[in-house]
Amino acid sequence: MSDKQLLHIVIGGELQAPGSTDFKDLKAVEFVGAYASYEEAKTAWRAKAQSTVDNALMRYFVIHAHRLLNPAND
Repeated sequence: MSDKQLLHIVIGGELQAPGSTDFKDLKAVEFVGAYASYEEAKTAWRAKAQSTVDNALMRYFVIHAHRLLNPAND
């Protein structure tokens, strides 16, 4: 495999307020999945975000976990 694996995690849930990044209930945060590329994570993020478009407080995020695991390599 020629492409370097970069871990991306997609999570989401209901926020306390629009524009906030604080979840209403951390126990209810949904783990969507872990992905080896940003493009895969973005596809999963988009599908979840579009499925909850009617709830203004629902948000999904892509976390660049590879940056957290080894920040010196970025």
